[in-house]
Amino acid sequence: MAPHPLSDLSLDETNHARDTVLKLHPGCVIDFRAIYLLEPHKADMIPFLEREHAGQDEIDDGSPRPARLAQMRYDVIGGSKAAEYHESVIDISTSQRVDHRIVGPGHHASLTIFEFEKLIESVKASPLFQEKLNTIELPDGFELVLEPWPYGAPDEADGATRFFQALCFAQDTRHGNPDANFYSYPLPLIPIMDASTCEIVRVDEPATGGNGDPFSGISHKKAVLDHCRPAEYVPELLTAGTRKDVKPLVVLQPEGPSFTVSDANLVQWQKWRFRVTFNPREGAVLHDIRYDGRNVLYRLSMSDMTVPYADPRAPFHRKQAFDFGDGGLGHAVNNLKLGCDCLGAIKAKPPSPPAPFSDGSEHYFDGVLTNSDGSAVATKQVICLHEQDDGISWKHTNWRTGRAVVTRRRELVVQFIITLANYEYIFAFKFDQAAGITFEARATGIVSVVNIDEGKTAPWGNVVNPGTLAQNHQHLFCLRIDPAIDGHSNTLVQEESLPVPSHALANPNGNLYEVHTKPITTSSGIDLAPFRNRVFKVQNRSKKNPISGKAVGYKITMPPSQLLLADPSSIQAQRALFTKHHIWVTKHKDDELYAGGRYTLQSRREKGGVADAAARGDNVEDEDIVIWSVFGLTHNPRVEDWPVM
Repeated sequence: MAPHPLSDLSLDETNHARDTVLKLHPGCVIDFRAIYLLEPHKADMIPFLEREHAGQDEIDDGSPRPARLAQMRYDVIGGSKAAEYHESVIDISTSQRVDHRIVGPGHHASLTIFEFEKLIESVKASPLFQEKLNTIELPDGFELVLEPWPYGAPDEADGATRFFQALCFAQDTRHGNPDANFYSYPLPLIPIMDASTCEIVRVDEPATGGNGDPFSGISHKKAVLDHCRPAEYVPELLTAGTRKDVKPLVVLQPEGPSFTVSDANLVQWQKWRFRVTFNPREGAVLHDIRYDGRNVLYRLSMSDMTVPYADPRAPFHRKQAFDFGDGGLGHAVNNLKLGCDCLGAIKAKPPSPPAPFSDGSEHYFDGVLTNSDGSAVATKQVICLHEQDDGISWKHTNWRTGRAVVTRRRELVVQFIITLANYEYIFAFKFDQAAGITFEARATGIVSVVNIDEGKTAPWGNVVNPGTLAQNHQHLFCLRIDPAIDGHSNTLVQEESLPVPSHALANPNGNLYEVHTKPITTSSGIDLAPFRNRVFKVQNRSKKNPISGKAVGYKITMPPSQLLLADPSSIQAQRALFTKHHIWVTKHKDDELYAGGRYTLQSRREKGGVADAAARGDNVEDEDIVIWSVFGLTHNPRVEDWPVM
C-alpha cells in the first residue's frame, strides 16, 4: 500500500532519494545536511483529503495521487570550485530531480553535527588556541570542554565567510564522573573557525569585568577559575543527596489510553483526528486536524524561535541563536523515555518502514534523519503521545439539593523535547475534550553563562554562582497556524471590549461596555492590547452557528508577552523581524513555513520570513490564510535558576 501523502519518508525512500542525487553529481564528494518530505502542494492535498474523508478511493475515480517528494539539502565538493550548497527536490516514484538550485554565498545552510565535530577537532589542533589557553591556568584535575555555538550575526568585516565559534569551559574530572557540571567553570576564550578551511582564524577574549568596567580588555587573573565553585545536579554528585520526603506518585491506565494510532501516523482520540509527522527543521508537525468530522486546521507547527542576549560587550553582541533555523533541531531532539518524559503505559512504534500500529497503549513516533553520507537513520522515540489529567474541567453544585456534578479535564498531548547545548525546550500540543487546542513551550536546562571577576556584578546579567554570570536574554517563539475552519476561506477578526461613556438614553447607569469587531483585510502584523481585551478570532463567515447566528470560528488567545527589546535598528532586530508583532496574518503560499526566513544562520536581515510575506499586502478576507502567533519569555536569570532551571 502506498504511504499516505502526509507521512514521513521511510528509510528506503530517503536512501533512494540520496542515491538519485549521488548519480547527478559523479566524481564529487557530497556532504548531506538533511533529507525529508516536501509536503504536496496544498491545492493538490485538499481534494485528496476531501475524497479520503468521504471514504472514496482516489484510484477508482482516476484522481491523481500527490507525488512523494524529497527535499534535499547538501554540499557539493569537487573540482576547482569551492564547496557549493545545493537544494533539490527528488520525485521518489520517478527518480527525477524536479527542482534544483545552488544557494549563493549570501545565505548559509543550517549547521550540522559533522560541522561541529570539525570545529572541535580544529580547536584542539590549533596552535593559536593553544597559545591563548596557555595564558590561563586551570586547576589540577580540570580539563577543557568545548561547546559549539552558531556564530550569530556577522559583523561587516566578516563579509560572507561562514564561521563557527566555541564557548569554553573546564570540567572537574577528579570525580571520575563525565556528567560533572562544567558550566560552573566558564573560560574567557571563544575560538572562531572559518568553515571553508577548518582553521581557527582568531580567538576572542571577552572582558570579564562588571558594572562600570571597560567593555573590552583583560582583567581576570591567570588562575581564572580560582573563585569559581562547583554546582552539580546529577544525583550521585549531590553532597546532600536527593529528597527523601516524597512518596511515589503512580499514573495508571489499567485499560490503556483512549486514543488509537493507525496507518503509521493517524491519531484518533475522542472526537479528534489528525496526522503527525516529524522533520528536522520544525520537529513535530500536525496535519489535517478535524473535530467531530469538521475541518479545524490544515497544518500546525512550531515555526521559529530566536534567543537574543543583552550583554553589550563584544563578542556577545552577536550572541543570538535561531534554534530552529540555525541548527536543524532534528539532530538535537531527545529520545523520550518512559518515566522521565511521559507518564503512562508506553509502547514504541515498530521500526521503519512504517506499518499500521494501534495497540491501545501510549505511543512513541520515530523520526528519520540522515548521516553526512546521506544514509538514512531512524531516530527513536522523538515524539510522545499520551493522555494526562489536567484537573477540573467544570463543576456545578445545586445549592438547593446539595448535589455537585464535576468533570475532569483530560488532554491528549503530542510532545517533543530538544536539547541545544545548555538549554532544553519542551514543546507540547494539547487537545482537550471541549474542542480546544493549547500549545505549550517550556524552557529548562542550564542558563548560558560567562566568567565574571571576583566580587563583580553586571547590569546585563546576574551572578548565579561564584565567578559565573548568567546573561539577560529573551526567548521569542512563533507558532504557525494554518486554519481551515469548516473550509479554507477564513478571515482573522479582531475583537475588543471597550467602555461606553454614560449617556442618559444609551447608558444611563454607566455600566455598559461594547464589543467591537474588525476584520483584518490586508496581510499585516498586529499587537495585543490587554487593557482593551483585544483578542482574535479565525472565522468562516459563510457558516453560521445555528444558535447565536454568528460566524463559526476559533478564538486565538495569546499571552501578551514582551516583544524583542533590542533597538529596532540593531542587527538583532533586523534579523528577527517576526518579533515586531504578536500576531501576523498572511495569505497562504506553499513552502512559506518559517517566520524568520529560510536562512537564519549568520543572517543580517530577515528575508523570506513573515515580515516579507505580510509586506505583499495580500487580501486576507475570506481567503486561505495563515496565522503566525508570536510569544515569549524575557529571562533575567535568578540564583534559583541555577544549576538547572
